[in-house]
Amino acid sequence: MSKILVFDVNETLLDLSALAPDFVSLFGDAAFLNEWFNQVILHAMGLTLANAYRPFGEVALAALQMIADAEGVDLSDEEARRIAGGIRTLPPHPEVPGALALLKNAGFRLVTLTNGPMAVVELQMASAGLQPFFERNFSVDTVRRFKPAPEPYRMVAQELGVDPADISNDLWMIAAHSWDIGGAAHVGYRTAFVARPGKAPYPHFPKPSVIGNNLREAAEGIVEIERR
Repeated sequence: MSKILVFDVNETLLDLSALAPDFVSLFGDAAFLNEWFNQVILHAMGLTLANAYRPFGEVALAALQMIADAEGVDLSDEEARRIAGGIRTLPPHPEVPGALALLKNAGFRLVTLTNGPMAVVELQMASAGLQPFFERNFSVDTVRRFKPAPEPYRMVAQELGVDPADISNDLWMIAAHSWDIGGAAHVGYRTAFVARPGKAPYPHFPKPSVIGNNLREAAEGIVEIERR
């Protein structure tokens, strides 16, 4: 097989819940972790629509400060940087290394595509011990448009030498976010959705070719489809 699998990073490969203790300490409730990350994604998309791109780290810090202001919590710049910076050392979900090994052994090519900057994704992959599985990392910083805008997905195809007419045959997008696989599907990618707890596909996007409760299940589904 020479198909190329494009992976989202945060929540798909890496476990964001490792940051929960910081949010409990700051806000008294781990639920604010999800609120923060959702606000990061929401405002990243908003900045893209407004043609007012800012790097992901700046968006993350601003979203954290916004929530602190709304909750009346005193948050120093140093503390904000420490909490948001924890995203650089997230552990992988337990099944991820085995799932990636399965896909590599099946002959797939693996790359990442993240909303984060290149320097951060390289730190993340090294910290999690996942970089040996991937031939390249890609960042939306290159096109200054956050996913799910079409430009990042098209950029990956172009960089990997995939003709636009061959995207639907050669490229898969794997993510735990419905908006991410939805954006990729509209560019022509086949998609695999990782339905981690609390996540489900969005009905108005094309139905994913594969849905798994974790990355191992998604990987097995991709292998089965490509071997038919």
